[in-house]
Amino acid sequence: MPSVKAYAAQSATTPLAPFTIERRTPKPHDVQIEILYCGICHSDLHFARNEWGMTIFPVVPGHEIVGRVTAVGDHVKKFKVGDVAGIGCLVDSCRECENCKEGLEQYCKEGGVFSYNGNERDGSGITYGGYSKSIVAHEDFVLRISDKQPLEAVAPLLCAGITTYSPLRYWKVGKGTKVGVLGLGGLGHMGVKLAAAMGAEVTMLSHSPSKEKDAKRLGAHHFVLTSDEAQIKAVTGTFDFILDTVSAEHDYNFYLGLLRTNGVMVCVGAPPSPAVIPAFNLIFGRKSFAGSLIGGLPETQEMLDFCAQHNIVSDVEVIAMKDINEAYERMLKGDVRYRFVIDMKTL
Repeated sequence: MPSVKAYAAQSATTPLAPFTIERRTPKPHDVQIEILYCGICHSDLHFARNEWGMTIFPVVPGHEIVGRVTAVGDHVKKFKVGDVAGIGCLVDSCRECENCKEGLEQYCKEGGVFSYNGNERDGSGITYGGYSKSIVAHEDFVLRISDKQPLEAVAPLLCAGITTYSPLRYWKVGKGTKVGVLGLGGLGHMGVKLAAAMGAEVTMLSHSPSKEKDAKRLGAHHFVLTSDEAQIKAVTGTFDFILDTVSAEHDYNFYLGLLRTNGVMVCVGAPPSPAVIPAFNLIFGRKSFAGSLIGGLPETQEMLDFCAQHNIVSDVEVIAMKDINEAYERMLKGDVRYRFVIDMKTL
């Protein structure tokens, strides 16, 4: 098993630092990828600091992976050496449950295997993510990437892109749909771009007046300052769909009031505290409050193809691997527009 350079957190209180991991030699259906770029997701920070209480140390984060195929197993049919390819949040699943058979591997009833901090299904160990020089995965969990877009800006599509695309597609957002996007960060900026490309009328909902110019540059048709009572009154009961991308604590009921009859609010952020939603806030108006987790492999490929067709990528700031701990601190302050991406040649 070849040794590979990586960056890992050894405990919840230590910074990420150089680490050596072992990758398996490609099996007959495996694809080996030299990682060129890896996006930084907020969940990387949660895992590195064990904020969700489930981290297996040492942990090598990273699930927004784009690179070039360097080897393929004898039975691989989807990829060849030299292809540009990507890996998102999943590297395996049971393949047999009803969800997997429907292309919903993220909801695998046996538990999907995540790109890092996951248990390999064959019991061979723990998965390590994209903060590394290379990765190996079964071809069914490797995605085709267009080489006509800047690869560093494509990388965050593997998480931020699919996390926002999946609910928009599931609830059939399109022409004639009034969409509110709550929060303009790594997820929110992709939500604006994708909803606008689908033909929806998009409104950015934000408590920061400084975000208005950027929101409209990204494709939002309207901007509502949520601290302005007059602006909120004007949009109360008007939205068909609200995409809630906020991971900090906030009042869900406030935003449920902005939905029209039969409106849907979907949570894709992960606030730390349980939601408290009185039933009456849903009953009066037949409103729905739902959640959504990334997307399955077919839908993720669909999203990548959609983004290539519409020339959609993430707004990114490329950093060197040595600056990862500083990037984490900046993320906590909201000091990124809108996704950090690691250039792996700096590792």
